[in-house]
Amino acid sequence: MIFDQAKNLDFYRNLGIEGRYAKAIDFLQSHDLATLENGKYEIDGKNVYANVMSYTTLPWEDAKFEAHENYTDIQYVISGKETLTYAPVAALNEKVPYNPEKDVIFYDNSNPGLQVVANAGEFLIFAPWDGHKPKAMAGEPCEVKKVVVKICEK
Repeated sequence: MIFDQAKNLDFYRNLGIEGRYAKAIDFLQSHDLATLENGKYEIDGKNVYANVMSYTTLPWEDAKFEAHENYTDIQYVISGKETLTYAPVAALNEKVPYNPEKDVIFYDNSNPGLQVVANAGEFLIFAPWDGHKPKAMAGEPCEVKKVVVKICEK
């Protein structure tokens, strides 16, 4: 798990394989993220794509721990703020088995994990071995707009 600010995105450009992180970062830096409509944006086919979403944050207990086998997430908060929680997948208890079509597995909330409040212009990177819980409120419910860039690691 990595937590950082937008001004430092270039530092992560050379991670991963085949320049996929560079493509993800180029997308984040070359778009006016605040004006993007909710939906899926293809960047490099199934290798790199972005999902833009808006939602109201939930109580921590109602948010869901998840992980992905094939994709790393760059979860970039465009507006609002939320609590994102991290725990290694080896320290989590499976709740819903892995769904290969959606590349997601869900875990229960028995591990409090490491909780980070992410504000607009901040992002977290979650690799396949990083369990993560997005969408939790930071104090009070809040409207959040976020882009999640998915980077295939296979």
